[in-house]
Amino acid sequence: MLRTVNRVFAGVVGLVLLLLGGSVLATGLGAPMPSWWPYAGQGEVLLTEADRTRWRDESWFWPVVIAALAVFVVLALWWLVAQTRRGRLAEVLVDSGDGEGALLRGRALEDVLAGEAEVLDGVEQVGVRLTGRRSEPRARLRLLLAPHAEPAAALHAVTAESLARARTSAGLDRLPAEVRMRAVKHRARRVS
Repeated sequence: MLRTVNRVFAGVVGLVLLLLGGSVLATGLGAPMPSWWPYAGQGEVLLTEADRTRWRDESWFWPVVIAALAVFVVLALWWLVAQTRRGRLAEVLVDSGDGEGALLRGRALEDVLAGEAEVLDGVEQVGVRLTGRRSEPRARLRLLLAPHAEPAAALHAVTAESLARARTSAGLDRLPAEVRMRAVKHRARRVS
């Protein structure tokens, strides 16, 4: 979702800046502009003194300006925090029995999960991503199933074998997982 928000936000900001900048540049170079355009020539300013001070005496103007700026700042801060948040779990806390625990690289656990799931019958390709906190990881698996695979059997094998072994070997009480399955595109067989 964050990737979509980033693309839409960057696209809208870029389009607005391109249109405004292009129109100001075109007017500055002497291109004819519509009658409603406030900037009509090379020697004019974008906002006149009257335009800049028109709403100053209205009682609603400053609260609206401050509220709009506050919303803009909150959205900008949210976007900045979302950029720094990691989408993938870097390490998993493993109970080593001595009370302190050990750290297991998240990529290592992802690779082991993917390797074990790829050898299962009917599974062509596996993508694994660990999310959550290091003491309570969650797994997201994307399975690409072969044409002959049965989804229920593949799901059971992944949860009963691969995820169970990963949970046991990492010493986790639980490892919630979200499994998404998709079939390989293939041609239909001819029946004769």
